This record gives sequence, C-alpha cells and structure tokens, in this order.
Amino acid sequence: MKRADGIRLRHADVMYRIASHVMAKRSDSMNMITLNIPAAPIQNYLREKSREGRPISHMAVLMGGFVRLMAEFPALNRFIMNKEPYARNELAYGMVVMGAKAGQGKANEGTMSKIFFDRGDDIFEIERKIQEYVGKNREGDNATEDLMKKLTAIPGVLRFAVNFLKWADKHNLLPKSIIDASPFHCSMVFTNLASIRTNHIYHHAYDFGTTSMVVAAGNAREIPHKKNGEIMLEKCIPLGVVMDERICSGHYFANAFARYREFMRDPHLLEGPAPLILEDPEI
Repeated sequence: MKRADGIRLRHADVMYRIASHVMAKRSDSMNMITLNIPAAPIQNYLREKSREGRPISHMAVLMGGFVRLMAEFPALNRFIMNKEPYARNELAYGMVVMGAKAGQGKANEGTMSKIFFDRGDDIFEIERKIQEYVGKNREGDNATEDLMKKLTAIPGVLRFAVNFLKWADKHNLLPKSIIDASPFHCSMVFTNLASIRTNHIYHHAYDFGTTSMVVAAGNAREIPHKKNGEIMLEKCIPLGVVMDERICSGHYFANAFARYREFMRDPHLLEGPAPLILEDPEI
C-alpha cells in the first residue's frame, strides 16, 4: 500500500515486523548514541573553501554527511506507520531556524520546517539549499507555521484537527500538501544546539509522524583517546543521535555511522555527484 511519502515494505525481515507490534510506538523503540566528530578536519575544510571563495557552513557539512549517508544506506530513510515498515520516497530534513529577534526575551525564538534534498546533492548544493531555507524562514515564508496558525485560529478546532490528522496519517490518507508542511514527517530532524551555546542532548523521537532519527549537535568538547601509548585530547563536535530501532539492524546502523565518520574526517568526499546511490533492498 502506497502513501504520499512512502511505499510499504511487504518483504521486510520478520524480526522487524514483530518488533513493530511489540514496540508499537516510536518512543518505545528509541536507541541512543553519541557520535564524537573530530572538529579539526571540518575546520580545515571550511577555511580552505573560504579561501577559494566558496564558503561552507558547519551545518552544511554535518547535514551533508547525512544526505550522502542515506544515498549509500537507504534503510536509514525508512519509517514505521501503523506497525508497518515503509521506505520513504523523498529526502526531507526538519530543522529549527532561530528568528531574527532571537535572544530578545521571546519565549519562542525559533521556527521549524523542513528542507528537501536529492540524494545526489553535493556539499555546495546542500549549502545553497540551507541558506535559501534559512532566509525564507526568517522572512516568515514557512508552510509549517501557516498550517499551525490555521489550526489554532478557531477555538476548539485544534484538538479535533490534530486527532483527525493522526487518524488520517495512520490510514495513509494524509494529503501530500499536509505532509510537505509537517515537520514531523521527515527523514531526520537536525538541531544545532551549539548555535545557542549549549550541550548536545538526546532529543525524543515523535510518536506522531514518520521521523525515524533525530540528531542534536552541541558545543565542541575535548575527548580523550589513546595514540602511540599516550592519552591525547581531541576537540570533537558531539552529536546526540536517537534512532528508531525498528527500521534496520544495529549492525546496519553501526556500518552507517562508521561511514559518516569517514565523511567528517574528509569532507572533500561530499563534493561532486554522489558516487553511490542505492535503492532500499526490500523494494
């Protein structure tokens, strides 16, 4: 059965089909890990690109690694809906953007929507899309907020509307226009807590929607490791990653994150067309 944002995997491994019944909610199936990403290779790369007149942001490198990762490890872009596994047919990342008046005492200083990528996008196209996304959101061009304003405009409508959206989502009846506006229906949510000078966290996964992975970057910190028999300190960017364990095996996640570390140790690997784009093996 197709959805507007994915296709049902009828031949998924029996263990994952059982797991979706044992752990019916996404909050039941959250696994968490910290990825300590060495900061020096990223900093050196950013300085190099700046000298070349092609400035790149930290965000583009960190998110660009996940874009390329999902090209090579497509099962990361799966989701569970109504206890059934689906392969997502798009690549969309939810991201919070701080408002123009952030830090001026407002309780709500940011807005959240999502960016659509192609799996073949390279680091320069990803940077362009991020800057375009940030600019539009700071100017108030945000389909998500428009939807929220409509749902809260009439007293008493919000509860009914949310319950109806949950029902429609469960039965694969949610219109593509709503899915496109919903930050809860995306490949991954990424939040950069270092931008507000705080540490990384393990952000909860949402039971509503289809997001199977949430990543929160925090302040850089020094991590001890052993080199040539001596304990050395290496400045790293910590990423708190929360995963829905029902979409793929722990071994698959481990191999994917090992590959992500390769991208971060040499961001040049994110330049040019993606050399490998795989389809979900269960389709």
